[in-house]
Amino acid sequence: MRVKNLPLAARQAKIRDRFVDHPGVSIAALARQFGVSEMTIRRDLSALQDKSHIQRTHGGAVLTERMMLEFDYRDRRELNRAAKCAIAAEARKLVAPGQRLILDTGTTTLELAALLKDGQNLTVITPSLAVASELQHARGVQVIILGGIIREGSPDLTGPVTEHCLDLFGADLAFQGADAIGLDGTIYNSDLRLARVDQQMRRVAERCCLLADHTKIGATTLARNGSMAEVDVFITDRGSPPAALRTFARLGAKVITVAP
Repeated sequence: MRVKNLPLAARQAKIRDRFVDHPGVSIAALARQFGVSEMTIRRDLSALQDKSHIQRTHGGAVLTERMMLEFDYRDRRELNRAAKCAIAAEARKLVAPGQRLILDTGTTTLELAALLKDGQNLTVITPSLAVASELQHARGVQVIILGGIIREGSPDLTGPVTEHCLDLFGADLAFQGADAIGLDGTIYNSDLRLARVDQQMRRVAERCCLLADHTKIGATTLARNGSMAEVDVFITDRGSPPAALRTFARLGAKVITVAP
């Protein structure tokens, strides 16, 4: 589809986005699409390369690894976004001024982080670089980033160093996500290292709140990290299977459902 007469910044942003699905697109094709000269497209690509968004190739360009990661994480954040935002809004009600919070690496906890910017005298402990970035300018929030190894494909820290750092702290409330939750209440992570970190978070926090939309329920992944019996509050959306929610409640979790 041809797009003409875009402002410079908008055109460059659309050119960058074009490489997500069409990594081999040529300068000539871009010039036709945006109704500008090939020389203009070359200048646009040079500007994007200077920002480390793309890497020039013969006759075109490809996204840098950094931008591929950014787009992948953006896509994951957008998946079931309405449900995630509703779950995060309900979780925000549990937070009181002066509390010490742990936020894990999930995209739903990232939505919660965005709602904590107006917090008063809060401390947020997190292994998520995305959560830390979201809260870095929040005046009433002290952010503590846990150390560790950056996980490939995600802006997260994990591993033995992360577990050791968690031992230094105590928290009032840990907010966690899950890659999957079995119908029997078993909680799963796709990464064994994340499973160990999540277990440690629950040990150092007085209470745990699990945040997960309905798509996570009834599935399994690589590593078990615990059970709903270890969770104080479970917040999900109304698409979750009622029988599973009854099982989770019998295990001891307070179940809250929200409408997206």
